[in-house]
Amino acid sequence: MKLILLQPYLNIKGGAERVILEIAKHYKAPILTLEYNKATTYEEFEDIDVRVVGKNIPLSKFLPYRASQGLRYGYNFYNLKIKEDYDVLNPHISPSEWIRHKNDNVLWYCHTPPREVYDLYKTRMANRSYKEKLLYYGMTKVYKTVASKTITNIEEIATNSANTEKRIKQYFSRSAHVIPPGINYQIYQNTSDNNYFFYPSRIIINKQQDYVIRAFKQFSETSKNKKYSLILAGTLSKDPEHIKYLEKLKALSKGFNIKILTNISDEKLRELYSNSTAVLFASKNEDYGLVPLEAMASSKPIISINEGGPKETIRDGKDGFLVNNEKEMANKMLTLVNNHSLIEELGKNGRNNVVKNYSWKSFFKKFDSLLVKVKNSTP
Repeated sequence: MKLILLQPYLNIKGGAERVILEIAKHYKAPILTLEYNKATTYEEFEDIDVRVVGKNIPLSKFLPYRASQGLRYGYNFYNLKIKEDYDVLNPHISPSEWIRHKNDNVLWYCHTPPREVYDLYKTRMANRSYKEKLLYYGMTKVYKTVASKTITNIEEIATNSANTEKRIKQYFSRSAHVIPPGINYQIYQNTSDNNYFFYPSRIIINKQQDYVIRAFKQFSETSKNKKYSLILAGTLSKDPEHIKYLEKLKALSKGFNIKILTNISDEKLRELYSNSTAVLFASKNEDYGLVPLEAMASSKPIISINEGGPKETIRDGKDGFLVNNEKEMANKMLTLVNNHSLIEELGKNGRNNVVKNYSWKSFFKKFDSLLVKVKNSTP
């Protein structure tokens, strides 16, 4: 199988990047990308054939950061013609699927329709200036117009969860094959309980670190227990919107035992998992969510917001808890610190859940059959 992966950027450590890495390793496939920063993404990409392609668009340097990104990504994937021999093209984050405009045999693994264009459009626009609102309004219209024409022609679409499949049907009027990503559970462990709650996720507004901070503050004020702390850790990009959000989180954390870490190593991330009391998760209507699975692989209870992908992977009351507001999250934190045997029970159940249901072997069995289908779609 001659597979080529496409991705707009490889410069952060996120769930999508982990999936791309595993696919590239499994099929020994090259990755075509417009941005690659070895220092800020997974080190294993250095062992992959990563090729930086595309042209700079002179106009883009005069635009705000995200608008500049969108223009460069869209223009390049829409106009890129793959000249080398291949069986299937496998784009990931949008708009890499626009590669279908000049190429066929495309299997798009859609991690999510771009959320700032669709379900988070109003949230993102609320944080922009009047001039930026006009600019992003226009670019959103262009995106939807091009997407409606391009995505119609894509041979097959796969996605990570029933939650994302629902969005694909809603916004693109296409069906998708649900193939949840796996996890390398062997590299996670439970070392100890060092009396802290842990929330790892990119520093970005829809990950809602502020939700977790407010829940922890309620927990601290209710329990009167000063020995527990909260650690937030995640990739921080140079996007001004993300940096502004980090400053908000720092201000919100003042006066409480809260630590915020950015751009840590994979080894440090696993260490923080392994020594935590429990893991928290509050991403807004998350597409899928690897954090709950990584928590379970580390034999740690997971307390997650009750929406999106985590509803499909977390068994409420068995691996952890699904909560509906900040007060409920604070109460579940209190429940755990008052019952250490429950911490052990939930952690053990979660580990068993991951080992049984979320292996990469299972992922590739389904992915292989879909690749064959796409390969054979063109005579």
